[in-house]
Amino acid sequence: MTAETGYKAIPVAFYASNDWQNSGGDRTWLAPELDFFFPAYPNIDIAGYWQPRTLDPGNYEVTNTDHSIQFTNRLSIKGFRSNKNADLEITKSVSSALNPLRHEAIQLNTVEYAGHTLRTSLKILGSGSNDAPLVGLWSLTQMPHQGELLIPTYFRSEPRVYFGLTDTPADELLVEDHFIRFKMRAAGEHKIGVRAIATTGRIGYIYPTAGKQALIVRNFSVNPSGEYADVPWTEPEDKGYATQACSVNSKWGMFSELEYHVPSIGGGTGMRLIEDRSQLWAFRGSNQDIAKIAKILLSDAIA
Repeated sequence: MTAETGYKAIPVAFYASNDWQNSGGDRTWLAPELDFFFPAYPNIDIAGYWQPRTLDPGNYEVTNTDHSIQFTNRLSIKGFRSNKNADLEITKSVSSALNPLRHEAIQLNTVEYAGHTLRTSLKILGSGSNDAPLVGLWSLTQMPHQGELLIPTYFRSEPRVYFGLTDTPADELLVEDHFIRFKMRAAGEHKIGVRAIATTGRIGYIYPTAGKQALIVRNFSVNPSGEYADVPWTEPEDKGYATQACSVNSKWGMFSELEYHVPSIGGGTGMRLIEDRSQLWAFRGSNQDIAKIAKILLSDAIA
């Protein structure tokens, strides 16, 4: 028996296993990573890293509507750093997203397009949001390796290196006045974060495919007044990062991840519900056409 995906058939046993399975694609995790993925905290050795099984792949109930598909997952999770438990409900719905360039006067050759809108909510169940740990939605889109990630910024902003990038080529991470370029080609594991105050709410990724180029753009909301709670593992007070990116080419696999966070609820925020809406736009065409689209949707400073 198999579970059908858009690319290939994956055995049901792949998901039924008690081991965590990296199925790729688009996933929703919870932040801070330091609180929920290290059961032996304060020991943060990567050997003890543990993806909560009730979260990913989770146990989603599926509901079809006229224009979307909705997924609901109810779970219990423990904050190992805060030593607090939370009963949560994650709801996701997926619907189509129109081409954002449909009204623009741009000369293109044949360019393929696909897009979707993702609505995600996180709710603390039971009484008292302050009794729950600080928790936020963390969205990850996994893509083929060997591409370039582009992060537009309002001003020149040096990204925080979470790990890696010490023995990589000098041009692997480039910072300019209004965007950051991260070439995801090096061996090993590498991750960066960009503060909410600097990021525009768009991230792009360009990579070669079938003799052409593909561009993926995630469009999301940023609220610098919100409590962005994800932190570097060794500096738990360094908060405020809304945008992240991870490059992996090691024993863990070979992939690139485009990531963003949503302001947290619980803890001392007084909030027990957060809702998020984002779009993912995907284009495939010639190098010239993809460069034109990237300039419009991301930054006209892109070479």
